Amino acid sequence: MDNKQILVKDILNICDGKLIIGNKDEICDNFSKDTRTINIGDVYIGIKGDNFDGNLFYLDAISKGAKVCIVQDVDIDLEKVKKYNNVTIVKVDNTIKALQEIAAYKRSLYNIPVVAITGSVGKTSTKDIIARVLGEKFNVLKTEGNLNNHIGLPLTLLKLKEHEALVVEMGMNNLGEIRVLTNIAKPNVAIITNVGTSHIGNLGSRDNILKAKLEILEGLAKDGVLIINKDNDLLKKWYEQNKKNYTIKTYGIKEKSDFTAYDIICKENGSTYKIDINNNTYNIEIRIVGEHFVLNSLCAICVGSIFEIPMNKIISGVVDFELTKNRMEIKKKNNITIINDCYNANYDSMKAVLDFLGTNKNNRKIAVLGDMLELGEFSVELHKKVGIEVSKNKIDILITVGESSKNISTSAKVCGMDENNIFEFSNNKEAINKIKHIMEENDIILIKASNGMRFKEIVDEILKG
Repeated sequence: MDNKQILVKDILNICDGKLIIGNKDEICDNFSKDTRTINIGDVYIGIKGDNFDGNLFYLDAISKGAKVCIVQDVDIDLEKVKKYNNVTIVKVDNTIKALQEIAAYKRSLYNIPVVAITGSVGKTSTKDIIARVLGEKFNVLKTEGNLNNHIGLPLTLLKLKEHEALVVEMGMNNLGEIRVLTNIAKPNVAIITNVGTSHIGNLGSRDNILKAKLEILEGLAKDGVLIINKDNDLLKKWYEQNKKNYTIKTYGIKEKSDFTAYDIICKENGSTYKIDINNNTYNIEIRIVGEHFVLNSLCAICVGSIFEIPMNKIISGVVDFELTKNRMEIKKKNNITIINDCYNANYDSMKAVLDFLGTNKNNRKIAVLGDMLELGEFSVELHKKVGIEVSKNKIDILITVGESSKNISTSAKVCGMDENNIFEFSNNKEAINKIKHIMEENDIILIKASNGMRFKEIVDEILKG
């Protein structure tokens, strides 16, 4: 038997579970929490949420082929279960805790490089480019999409099979959440991309956000490496105070770092820059627009060097990297450029993409911006700061959607933007009609908001024509 396999008896032991029916020696390979996508032979784990209790659907999971079910707080109808052959049911006190414990056990079976990434912005794109670079040497498993929380991360770990490296993203809304994730994943390399304002409504200050991000160190291997973006003010300050206490690698553009980009040229379809490593100068090309993606690629180069990937292969991985959908996707329609960055938004990512838009001097620039969510008492202030960036980058036309985004408009006017070029709407349909009415050949249109604003509707309608 593969010594990396998990059996039902392991789960009973790990989670102090109770076997209701079935076989202790059943192999548990693939785990699922969704009866809609479950496959024959999967292990179904019932998750109880605020509005939905997956434990109630164990019979549905069995009918679709689940061979093992892990549940809590539900009475098992054994007569109905026995109608199906070879089904195993395990009861635990808390299925989420059990999921995390099983994932931590799975991690303990693998002696492979594990890279964990957190940060206020850029986690997913940084995770993806690191996985692409590591893929030049290893068979890599990575977090899919942004399944980066207390449920998504364990489910990712449980997909480990013949993999030789793991790259995981760690998100959080509050203090204590990354502590849980890092103690499951036990990374060899921990990365903090930045400390911004995302979730500041919950945490109250950027200092508390830094504190939450630094929890990633609690699971870092004793001989592990921390990688930080030295251009970030709070990370730079923390680095100066703590560089003797940890093995730290830095990357940056503005700040002199272990991996520093210079001679950066940003173009419509990507960027080029130079970097000096071990007395050699390398020319790097990335096919994604924006200076913030230069930072992401620097981080990937740093990771590649830690795991001794040859520089030519690292460069190849960076060049071939492609973004996850709806993140800085460049679309063309009738000589109109559409920047689809509607997956998520906070002040830091808004500033970065507006800075990129501002570098274009030859085309009319239209910014379609929506509400940034989860900012609490800081919402007004941060939306107004976005308005300052709109004005500073000389955006020609501003279209906002949503109540909070009115503060972007107000601030842009105060900063001198012509109010005749500012339009406020309460819903996407109104914004779509306006965009279609005003857009012209050679325009560049940025579309960005928090995912909950459903701005993909706007992108789809504009591309439809």
